[in-house]
Amino acid sequence: MVHGAFCGGWVFDDFRQPFEAAGHPVLTPDLRGHGAGDRPGEVGGLSMADYASDMAGLCRRVAEAEGSAPILLGHSMGGLVAQMTARRAPVSALVLLAPSAPWGVFGSSMEEAVTAAALPLLAPTPFSPVDPDLRLLKAFSLDRLAPAAREATARRARPESARAILETLTWWLDPLMTTLPPSGRLGVGSLVLAGSRDRVHPPATVRQVAERLGGDYREMPGMSHWLPGEPGWEGVAGAILDWLAARGGPAAA
Repeated sequence: MVHGAFCGGWVFDDFRQPFEAAGHPVLTPDLRGHGAGDRPGEVGGLSMADYASDMAGLCRRVAEAEGSAPILLGHSMGGLVAQMTARRAPVSALVLLAPSAPWGVFGSSMEEAVTAAALPLLAPTPFSPVDPDLRLLKAFSLDRLAPAAREATARRARPESARAILETLTWWLDPLMTTLPPSGRLGVGSLVLAGSRDRVHPPATVRQVAERLGGDYREMPGMSHWLPGEPGWEGVAGAILDWLAARGGPAAA
């Protein structure tokens, strides 16, 4: 399970439990520079390609140790990391929760455009870390959490790489086309989920990601961006487990 920007593997502390109960061993790694023991500035200059390379290495090690390719799940920016990883390493299935879109997929709302223009301005250079804007985080990502949970979750946010944000949100300005997916389908099944009330990555944008992958699309009524942790997350986990069970994997316990 791959977390998104400004976060860590802690995002999945509760979300992982139904999967483990169903018989899925779960790994929730911190992206490089995002661990509790990492210095805040360590993310400076990191690229989405760095994140994808790290996750690809982990997937290869898991496949070698277990004798089968892992299921790869990603949330938000971690969903884009997961898409890039699936092009670099063996995976048996891809599950994306409110994923950031790859190169070539334009946003579908004015709020997406404003976010794409505003977030990179929070860093002095593309190679600097970006401190989390807790006001934006609470208003757009954590908007359906109870006030106390919203404050506690926001306080766990960590700096993010300005370069990775630029490559994700303003891909048309990236001369390296870092997040450009290779032509052709992945060759494995994919499930892409969106929250019907998500203003970070609205359903219309997430649907384009599913179409690009040739994957299954599911919209979660009444839900926003924090699909692994906002009220109703159990239904998200259940939908994924049902999809995996239909493909021959373990069902919910």
